[in-house]
Amino acid sequence: MKKVYVKSYGCQMNVYDAERMSDVLAPEGYAQTDRPEEADLVILNTCHIREKAAEKVYSELGRVRQTKQERAQAGRETKVVVAGCVAQAEGAEILKRAQVVDAVVGPQSYQRLREILRAAERRRVVDTEFPVADKFDELPALDARRVRGRGVTAFLTVQEGCDKFCSFCVVPYTRGAEVSRPVAKVLAEARTLAEAGVREITVIGQNVNAYHGEGPDGRTWGLARLLRALAEIAGVARLRYTTSHPRDMDEELIAAHRDLPSLMPYLHLPVQAGSDRILAAMNRKHTGDAYRRIIERVRAARPDIALSSDFIVGFPGESDADFEETMRLVADVGFASAFSFKYSPRPGTPAADETAQVPEPVKAERLARLQALLEEQRQAFNRDTVGRTVEVLIEKSGRHPGQLAGKSPYLQAVVVENAGLSVGDVVPVTIVRAGSNSLFGGTNASRAGAPPTQPDVSANASAGEAALAVQ
Repeated sequence: MKKVYVKSYGCQMNVYDAERMSDVLAPEGYAQTDRPEEADLVILNTCHIREKAAEKVYSELGRVRQTKQERAQAGRETKVVVAGCVAQAEGAEILKRAQVVDAVVGPQSYQRLREILRAAERRRVVDTEFPVADKFDELPALDARRVRGRGVTAFLTVQEGCDKFCSFCVVPYTRGAEVSRPVAKVLAEARTLAEAGVREITVIGQNVNAYHGEGPDGRTWGLARLLRALAEIAGVARLRYTTSHPRDMDEELIAAHRDLPSLMPYLHLPVQAGSDRILAAMNRKHTGDAYRRIIERVRAARPDIALSSDFIVGFPGESDADFEETMRLVADVGFASAFSFKYSPRPGTPAADETAQVPEPVKAERLARLQALLEEQRQAFNRDTVGRTVEVLIEKSGRHPGQLAGKSPYLQAVVVENAGLSVGDVVPVTIVRAGSNSLFGGTNASRAGAPPTQPDVSANASAGEAALAVQ
């Protein structure tokens, strides 16, 4: 049996794509391996959001080249494929820079992976075309056995691409325009996941709350209506969605957080900056105060909502005063979990051509200050969780004998002493201790029927009080 090693970088979309690549290759006799030295096919599924992410790919290709040479000396052939957004952005340049690569495949082309590999037997291949047909129609049906092997949580792509054209972002160029999958096809895939034992589904897209799929009634459905339909599927205990844009956070979606018990109280809503001047330069088309008002409405609908966000520091032209506006927004809103980065110029984006680039030492100092505040908020929630009881989805065995690991509704990692539990169970767990990255607790049979306690957080809570999740 042939073996394939797939390494993914970047977003949840790449995780989903990597799984589907494995599904495409399964009929060709490929089994997955986590050891590149035993792989007949190596696929690097790449991310192009940040400069370092792209450079990591070339560093990894150096290691792959060594492995390929060693296998060749032993008489074993190795094919190497670069897929994903770096492949889409750089295309033939990858073949020039890395002779080890046999094929370059864009994120809209991997459904043709078998044909591409056959072509690569004769010549090196670049396939980065945006297909006319829906690539999801060409992907094989999900196999229940393979789904079960991936665990009780799953990503489900419902939307791809982005029409927002933020001035720092390559996604519209690498993933294309916003496209939403039809409702019927999304629900069919979700049912397959549920029937295979998946208990938590995270619907994903580059701009997922811009979802506008064709419904079975012939009308366009938004994300909120799709979530309501997904919530009716037997076996699905939890729903999440990511990643969203503030401009598409409509009232119907906010109401879904109020109305759907299975929609977890966790929202990742990137703001990027707190300065209106910088937000305008980023082409975000929202202000800091508009973002605050969205958060107020979300918290009014679901007071215990946990908030996560993305931040970029050192965007071209960002002054000290601009950065302080970002710090003020963080303090005002209270982000429980966040991803924060120094601005990285991406070729082909408008911001990359700006002359007022911020010096690297200034970026580093600002990032350190921002991350210190965000970490303070994250740890505050950890401490506040001790003594409370939260529902935990058991996902896997823990590191030590007698332990199981899972996630709280707020995406906290929770370690539970095994008390006759099974993977896939959703159980109330009383948190007894908070570590730096995980919570520790035990089940309480006497409270098994009681609802989980929730933090009492007002819309005007302070940063410490409103730190509601940890990732």
